[in-house]
Amino acid sequence: MIVTRFECGSRLKLVAMLVLHRRVKRHVRRLARGLVGVKTLVDWRTSTMLSITLWKDLDSVYSMGQVPQHVAAVRVPGSLGVRTSSGVFCFAGDWRRVMFRSPSEPRSPLYPLPSRSARKEG
Repeated sequence: MIVTRFECGSRLKLVAMLVLHRRVKRHVRRLARGLVGVKTLVDWRTSTMLSITLWKDLDSVYSMGQVPQHVAAVRVPGSLGVRTSSGVFCFAGDWRRVMFRSPSEPRSPLYPLPSRSARKEG
């Protein structure tokens, strides 16, 4: 998962970033491989936007470099004076294992669960 924060400083810049984000999102969905979904959160009071993208695996994130519209759009926030920060968040394990140190297997929810018959055999 990638989370990018856009601190726009004004609603006008925020609207510009939302329009840009919407346009680029269509190209990313079409051209990037491994994208599971995109969610945009907006705080109008602080003129801040969070873009959250969920990817099938870490290698898929690199396919963003194959989307010319995204490559070009990366330069826009700085030219508008919009401050950004971004972070990569990876799967840490089954929730029971992470929260309670349970011996649960680390199964990512991004992949199908094994069939019931396969679980009984294994």
